Amino acid sequence: MTNPIEVAMYDISQFFLYPVLIAIAVLFVHAFFALGAFVWQAWQRARGHIAGFELHAVRQADPDIDLVALETLAVKRLEFARIATRVAPMLGLVATMIPMGPALKALADGALQDVSRSLMIAFSAVILALLSAAISFTVVNVRKRWYSADLATIEARLAHATPQATAPVQPPAAAHAAALHGAHA
Repeated sequence: MTNPIEVAMYDISQFFLYPVLIAIAVLFVHAFFALGAFVWQAWQRARGHIAGFELHAVRQADPDIDLVALETLAVKRLEFARIATRVAPMLGLVATMIPMGPALKALADGALQDVSRSLMIAFSAVILALLSAAISFTVVNVRKRWYSADLATIEARLAHATPQATAPVQPPAAAHAAALHGAHA
C-alpha cells in the first residue's frame, strides 16, 4: 500500500471499527429489551389487559383520536425496531469486513495470532448483529399484525357507531371474556 489514497481508505475504515462494534452492542441490547417488552405485551394481551392493546388504551384515554393518528402512533412505535432490523445486518457486514484488512496483512506477515484475533472480532460481530436483527424482525412483524388487528377492530367499531359505542373501549380478548361472564350470570 504505497498509494496515499489506499492508505487513507485503510486508515479511515479502521477508525470505524469501534463505533460499529458499539452500535452492534447497542442494537443487541435493544433487541433483548424489545423481546422482553414483547413477551410482557403478549402476556397482557392473552390476559385481556388493556395495556397489552396499546391502540385501544390510547383510544380509551382519548376517544376523539382518529384512525390516522392511531396508525401514525403504531408506525412510530415500530420505527426504531424496524430500522434495527435493517441496519444490524449492514453493521454486521461492516464489522466483518473491517478486521479482514488487518487479518490479511497479518497473514502475509506470518502473524497467525493476529489473524485469529481479527477473525474472532469479525465473526463475533456478525453473529451478534444477525441475532439482534432476527429478534427485532420477529418482534416488529408480530406487533405489526397486532396493530393491524387493533386498528381494524377500532375502525369496525367506528363504522358501526351505536349507543353502546360510547361505553369504554375494551380490547377484543376482554370483550370476549365479558360476554362469556355475562352469559353465565
